[in-house]
Amino acid sequence: MDFISLVIRSNEMAKDFNHPKVVEKYDEHIRCLIPGYELVHLQIQSILKVKLSPHAKILIAGCGTGYELEYLLKTFPEANFVAFDPSEEMIHKAKARIKNNDLERVEFIIGDSSVLQSHSQQYDVALAILVSHFLDASQKKKYFKDIQQSLYFEGYLMSFDLMQFKDQQQILQLKYLTESLGLSEKQSQMMVERLEDDFELISIQDMQQLLRNCGFNSTECFTQISNFYGVMAYGKGI
Repeated sequence: MDFISLVIRSNEMAKDFNHPKVVEKYDEHIRCLIPGYELVHLQIQSILKVKLSPHAKILIAGCGTGYELEYLLKTFPEANFVAFDPSEEMIHKAKARIKNNDLERVEFIIGDSSVLQSHSQQYDVALAILVSHFLDASQKKKYFKDIQQSLYFEGYLMSFDLMQFKDQQQILQLKYLTESLGLSEKQSQMMVERLEDDFELISIQDMQQLLRNCGFNSTECFTQISNFYGVMAYGKGI
């Protein structure tokens, strides 16, 4: 059985980001599961180039293997970063892809958003990419509340997650999209069958309301690909 099929088939493995095989192949298989993965990151990079100062303080709230951290270190050579992730394996992978001379600008923390409560740092922007769709309702609220409280007065959040499907047609559209990205018909069907088990999905409207309930003043969508939405949430001063 190939790796992608194994990940989709095994619930424990699919959600266990401490599993060495999941971490090792994550960057490869994510591109078959997330339509427009690289395009979305280019869009995030472009938005931040417009909005951020060169000396920004940037929070990566669930850094995974460090993909966005790597390109943002190059884009903002004078910025400083804090990157947390509950998976020690993911943190190791992220550190390995960063050049030695850039490591001094990154503080890595193993843990969830609770680490922000004891961390005095504040941030100009927080990135929450492909994180909250794994969290249940109470975890989502805590995650975004912790982030909101860690931002500067004019700071903001950028998130990108899978949202709730309105009907079966939207699920089929995602299925066919992933097949065009490299999944076999069998793999895409396995993915569809696992959606309810692997994700805790809410509607885009409920997502925006949740962010406002967590203290953000306003929200807007900056991108949408299938049922994946990018949302910007502005903090206390915007």
